Amino acid sequence: MSALQRLRAAITGQSPLPPLRVLAASGQLGYGIPAAALEAGIARRPHVIGADMGSIDPGPVYLGSGQMATSPSMTKRDLHLVLSAARRLDVPLLIGSAGTAGTKAQLDATLAILRQVAAEADLHFNLAVIEADMPREALIQAAEQGRTRPLGAIAPLDGETVRQAANIVGQMGVEAFHRALDMDADVIVAGRACDTAVFAAVPILLGYPVAEAMHMAKIIECTSICCVPGGRDAMLGTLDETGFALESMNPERRATPTSVAAHSLYEQADPFTVAEPDGILHLDEARYEALDERRVRVSGARWAAARQASVKIEGATWVGERAILLAGAADARFIQNIDDILAAVEDSAREIAPPDPAHPYSLYFRHYGLNGVVDWPEGPETPPREIFLLGECIAATAEEAKSVIAVVRQHLLHHGFPGRLSTGGNLAFPLTPPELNAGTAYRFSIYHVMTLDDGESLAALFPIRTEQI
Repeated sequence: MSALQRLRAAITGQSPLPPLRVLAASGQLGYGIPAAALEAGIARRPHVIGADMGSIDPGPVYLGSGQMATSPSMTKRDLHLVLSAARRLDVPLLIGSAGTAGTKAQLDATLAILRQVAAEADLHFNLAVIEADMPREALIQAAEQGRTRPLGAIAPLDGETVRQAANIVGQMGVEAFHRALDMDADVIVAGRACDTAVFAAVPILLGYPVAEAMHMAKIIECTSICCVPGGRDAMLGTLDETGFALESMNPERRATPTSVAAHSLYEQADPFTVAEPDGILHLDEARYEALDERRVRVSGARWAAARQASVKIEGATWVGERAILLAGAADARFIQNIDDILAAVEDSAREIAPPDPAHPYSLYFRHYGLNGVVDWPEGPETPPREIFLLGECIAATAEEAKSVIAVVRQHLLHHGFPGRLSTGGNLAFPLTPPELNAGTAYRFSIYHVMTLDDGESLAALFPIRTEQI
């Protein structure tokens, strides 16, 4: 029997359904799971263990390159913790968005580490792998038929954008996990997935209310971030037919009605409506009640199932090769004239190193301490004593990018400006060389929702393969 079959047999026939304990082991596996809190969660004997492994939050480079944001050694450590715990308890383990962005390359890299962990620990189980890379011709056809719509400030999707993208993934919901569980999987490793699906799939399959399961999943997928103070420790959700209780496995973190309700704002423009591939979660009538100083009970969510299947699509496109310049300045006159200085230096650089018309490079400057993070509508009343300069060149080749940024550095170092006192240097360099190759640059080019037509199936978009470990 699979882990799910044993769990189902244990609760079948009970009315009401018994409390179901779901342990969120990690908000992003591979960045270091706090082991003490995880062990405290394991001691509570959860029925399900889930771990999200990624998102597009780290930016487009990981989606575009297919490389993992986390180190192999830390990823191996975290996978060992969750895999050994799940097999020790003989409960389902679900991992979503494998390898950061959930591309096939990242999924395969994660699986290679998982197999190594299993071999070294002599662990055996049924593994299901769910792929999330989107078939391009199907996506092009959907765009041509008007079945795609942009999310936010991005252009409508077209065939050229699809063809140019380095990688394209779709975000699966609970449906794909249900198919994998029905194949008797003990462990599921999925490509790009909704965070909620990882934690809600098993409860929904067992018959617990969808609204309560999805709301719980929405909160615990970030582990203890919803607590005071927030953190990355394992979070336990205990679900029943009318609501769920939340408790951090770190005794120093407290879930309060305010902190948990505030988490509804996380990544949401509307705190009362959460869109998922499978439907809409409505939270306008949700209630948050303190059970004690550290635990909260939540209830009252409503669920509206989707009338038509749809998938959120994410893609990234190669932009060029990047080199950066790191420098600081503490000259008040230099800071006062920074905009004019940077414009003049850029003009000089483009004259000395003319861009190739076929592949022109781009130059960007950010001056931290003075509108580096936010483009404030008005300057500070008192100019800062210091600023940090980040210069960036994106060009067709790494050599060209570094050459251009080196020209910028040298001209910026000695550029004349009104009131300059010394010709010896305008900048201070925190390290040398101050110009560094920073790898390949990508941009998000696809951030759309695709509606499926009557002839398409989610099974075709998110295929599953199984193996015996």
